[in-house]
Amino acid sequence: MYIKIYFDDKPLFLCDAIESVIEPFLHHDDAVFIDELDVHTVKAMLHEMQLEKVHAGVFLHDNLDELKKAFFKKFTVIQAGGGLVSNDNNEYLLILRRGKWDLPKGKLDEGETIEECAVREVQEETGLKNVEIVKPLLITYHTYHEGTKFVLKESHWYDMFAGGEQATKPQTEEDIEQIVWAPVQELVKYTTNTFPNITDVLQAKE
Repeated sequence: MYIKIYFDDKPLFLCDAIESVIEPFLHHDDAVFIDELDVHTVKAMLHEMQLEKVHAGVFLHDNLDELKKAFFKKFTVIQAGGGLVSNDNNEYLLILRRGKWDLPKGKLDEGETIEECAVREVQEETGLKNVEIVKPLLITYHTYHEGTKFVLKESHWYDMFAGGEQATKPQTEEDIEQIVWAPVQELVKYTTNTFPNITDVLQAKE
C-alpha cells in the first residue's frame, strides 16, 4: 500500500512495498529514495522534496501507519471534501479557478461529516441544488505553506450525480471564473491545464 503526497506537482510516495506504480521512479536521477525511518530521515525527505532539482520521492517502511504518523506530525492537517459530478448526459462538471481547471471542494466545517462537507461545497461553488453522492472515489494529499505553517490538505473525493436540468453559477468569491460540463471524450482538453491530484480523481472514476 502507499500514500501519495504532492509537493506542488511532485509526488512523494509513503509506502510499505514498491508497487508497480512506484517502481519507475526509483530509476530517475531526480528522485529521492529513503528506507530508514527516524526523526532525521523524515526531516531530510521533507527538505529534499522542496528542492527544485528533486521531482519525486519514495519513502519505504514496513509499517505504513507508523510512517504516515511520523510524516503527518510535521504538518498542520486540514480536511476537505469535494466531488466529481456527472449528469444525465455522461458529462463531468469542471470549474476554472485562478486559471486552472479544477473540481469543486472545500474545507470541513466543525460539526459536519466529510460527506456533508463535500455536498455542501459542491453546491456552494457551482450553484447546483440537487447533488447526491454515488460512492467514495479516493483521498488525495497536497502540501502548501500558509505563512510559517506547513499545511497538508487531505481531500476526500466522491463520485456524485446531479440529475435533471439544473442551472450552474460560479462562486466568484472563491475565485471561480467558469463552469463547464465536459463530455468524457473531451476531458483531455482540460487535463492539460489542471493539478496532478485532479488527474488522479478523474482516473479513479475510470
